[in-house]
Amino acid sequence: MSIYVGNLSYQVEQDDLRRVFEEYGTVKSVQLPVDRETGRVRGFAFIEMGTEAEETAAIEALDSAEWMGRNLKVNKAKPKENRGSSGGGGGGGGRGGWNNDRGGDRG
Repeated sequence: MSIYVGNLSYQVEQDDLRRVFEEYGTVKSVQLPVDRETGRVRGFAFIEMGTEAEETAAIEALDSAEWMGRNLKVNKAKPKENRGSSGGGGGGGGRGGWNNDRGGDRG
């Protein structure tokens, strides 16, 4: 399981996150997604801690905490949703699995 960290400053770096979360235990990994087109940090990250207890401690301590001028949103990461409408395939060009025949329910 991993931790979702949202509402991050766009100036944050992986080492910054690692240092903060190491106060609560062993940090196994830090994923800080960047926008493909701009190369800019997307404002969220995923942190994997050594144990469930360490994750819980970090979440309890850091959720809603102010850091780098922003109030963090920290919780257990939810499993990635499968947005495809049918099994198999594996292609789709990375467009999120939307079908053109969905009747305009994209919002």
